[in-house]
Amino acid sequence: MDNMENTSGQGAGVIVPYEVRKWNGGWNWGAFWFEWLWGINHNVWISLLTLIPYVNLVMAIVLGIKGNEWAWQQRRWDSVEQFQRTQRIWSNWGLGIFIAVFIIVMVICYMAGSQ
Repeated sequence: MDNMENTSGQGAGVIVPYEVRKWNGGWNWGAFWFEWLWGINHNVWISLLTLIPYVNLVMAIVLGIKGNEWAWQQRRWDSVEQFQRTQRIWSNWGLGIFIAVFIIVMVICYMAGSQ
């Protein structure tokens, strides 16, 4: 974003820098894993639709796809680097919790099967 104006936090329709749209392959793991929590933190209120049964999985996928763009448009960021750093933290926490839950489920299944 060399000489480009910082358009973050200016709402829908603003130009989203390529580095934001395509960060992490264009997928936002933090938005996918933490849906409404991530959404509240980033002023992406549509994320609250994940609280509705049967809508939540579809909306989580939509957030994963559109999360980078929406987070840039709805919240003010100092720079692309700050945006990327923040999204990386959300992603790491989401992945860590997923792995922990997966291991716990596997241990429970193993213990239930050995009885």
